[in-house]
Amino acid sequence: MLLPWMKLTTDTTMLALEAQMVIWTRLSQAAMGRGTAAENLLMVTEKMTAFAEAAATIASGGSAHKVVKGYRKKVQANVKRLGR
Repeated sequence: MLLPWMKLTTDTTMLALEAQMVIWTRLSQAAMGRGTAAENLLMVTEKMTAFAEAAATIASGGSAHKVVKGYRKKVQANVKRLGR
């Protein structure tokens, strides 16, 4: 019973840290004049898409852990893409 909650807590904490890395990178790029209109549009559209996917997951009986895993996958892809 305790292990699933610990896993969810760990994954949620990692999601928060990874999201902060993406935010920092995007803000740094914008501050240095390297931000693009495409990146700005992507920031908005990916959040709307991720929310819709999370809502569909919950509506179809998915767990909070499945939602967090989905968000982490997207955030990790952003960390990798922006780190190049």
